[in-house]
Amino acid sequence: MDKLIHHWGNGLTRRHAFKGLAGFLAGSTLLHGQQDVFRDHSRSPGLAELTSSFDFEPIAYAKLPRGVFNYTAYGSGGEFTLRRNRAAFDWVQLVPRGLAGVTAIDTSTEVCGTKMAFPIMVAPTAAHVALFPEGEAATHVGCTNASDTPMIISANASLPVDKIAESASGPLWYQLYPRQQPEANRPLLETAQQAGCQAIVVTVDQQAAYYERRLHDRHLLNSATRARRATRGAGSPYRIAGFRSWYDWKLFHDLRPMIQVPMLAKGVLTAEDARLCVEHGVEGIVVSNHGGRALDHSPSSLEVLPEIVDAVAGRIPVIVDSGFRRGSDVLKALALGASAVCFGRAPRYGLASFGADGVQKVLEILQGELVLAMAQTGRPNLASIDSSLVRTDFA
Repeated sequence: MDKLIHHWGNGLTRRHAFKGLAGFLAGSTLLHGQQDVFRDHSRSPGLAELTSSFDFEPIAYAKLPRGVFNYTAYGSGGEFTLRRNRAAFDWVQLVPRGLAGVTAIDTSTEVCGTKMAFPIMVAPTAAHVALFPEGEAATHVGCTNASDTPMIISANASLPVDKIAESASGPLWYQLYPRQQPEANRPLLETAQQAGCQAIVVTVDQQAAYYERRLHDRHLLNSATRARRATRGAGSPYRIAGFRSWYDWKLFHDLRPMIQVPMLAKGVLTAEDARLCVEHGVEGIVVSNHGGRALDHSPSSLEVLPEIVDAVAGRIPVIVDSGFRRGSDVLKALALGASAVCFGRAPRYGLASFGADGVQKVLEILQGELVLAMAQTGRPNLASIDSSLVRTDFA
C-alpha cells in the first residue's frame, strides 16, 4: 500500500499530462501555424531539384532568423513599389517566332569595358555574412563559377573589398554611397580600384526610406541592434535620412578625379535625370528604385526604362534592376533597351540556401532561362533583340 501511495503522489498529474500533450501538438508539423508562408517544409528539396530562382526563397526563409530574412525581403513604406516591380513584368508580353532558324544562341556582351558571357550581373547588396558565414566571398565564388558573372560589391559589404577580390577571379565593380566631404571618398575608391574593381557605381537614391515591415521584427533583434537603429533615426520626426539628402550634381565632378574606371549613377528613374547624367560626365546609368526600398509609390524600373533609353540615345549604357527574377525578365528589359540586368534578392536567397553553390545555381538558372527565351523568340544574339520582340501595356 505504501508503494501505491508513493507512486500515486509522484506520478503524472492530469495538468502535466495535458501540458505535455499540448506541447506535442504545438510542435507538430501538421499544424498550419508551424508552416511558413510559402509551402510545406516537411521536406527541404536538394539543390539539384530547384528549377527557378523563386525556389530558393522559401529555403532561405526556413534557414534564416525572421529579422534577417525580412531585411532581404522587405520594401519601403507599405511596399507598393516592391509589388509593382513584379507586376510590371505581366504588362510586357514576349512575341514568339518559331520559324526563325535559330540554331545557336550568343549572349556575350561588353558593358563599360567589362566583358560578360551573359548580360546579367549581381547587384550591390549589404551584409552577406548574415546570410552565410563566408559572406561576399562565397557570393563572388558563385558568380565566378557561373560564367564569370560580374558582381557589384556593396559599400556596406560585411567583408573588406580586397578579401572579396581574393576569393575568386571573376569581374568586380564597386558601389559607393558618397560621403559629403569629397576627400572622405578617396580611401574607399582607391581601395576598390586597387583591388581590381572595373567600374564605380554611385548610388544616388534611397534618401528617405521607411520600412514598416521592420517594425514587426523589432523584438526579434538583439538589444545592441535595436539601440543602434533607434539612434539612427533620432532627431528626425519625419524619418528622413539626412546623411543622403545633400546629394547634387556637383557630386560627380568631385568624384571624377578619384576614379580611373567608368563611373555610373544608380537610382535614375526619369528621362530628365538620365540626360543630366550624360551632361555631367556619367558613363553609365542603372535604372533602379532600390528594389522597392527607396520612395514607395515610385514607378517600377521596367516601366520607365524605355523613356530613359530614349533620353540617353545610345550615348552611354543603361543597366536596370529591381524586381527581376527570371531569364525572360532579362529578355524583356533588353528588348526595351537595357544593356544588362542586375539581380539583387535572387542571389541573396541562393547564398542563404546553399552558399556559393546556391549563388551559382541561381545564376545558371537565369542564364538558361534567357537562352531559352531568346531561342523561342527567334533571337540568335543580343544585337538581334529590339522592341519588336515585346508588346507593352504599362498601367
